[in-house]
Amino acid sequence: MDIYVYYRVHSSRANVLQMQVTAMQAHLSKRYGVATALKRRPVEKDERHTWMEVYLAVPDGFDDALKQAVIQQNLAILIDGERHTEHFLDLSACA
Repeated sequence: MDIYVYYRVHSSRANVLQMQVTAMQAHLSKRYGVATALKRRPVEKDERHTWMEVYLAVPDGFDDALKQAVIQQNLAILIDGERHTEHFLDLSACA
């Protein structure tokens, strides 16, 4: 299963958020062996960008590890609104 997490961030917080999420993803990648990516929409709206964290082929229990990592990095203070999490299955694995 893959996890996609998206949220909005004020442009003034972009550099700090990028550093913190990159560090968090490096830790999670090393500990759980998952591929990660961090993306941002190219266009700003109301001085905010939409950001997306990607976690591919996550193991069971990864959701809880991700939630704990977000708390440890204190990402909530950098994000406007909520983190929205989506789960997707690779269709080739389901066939």
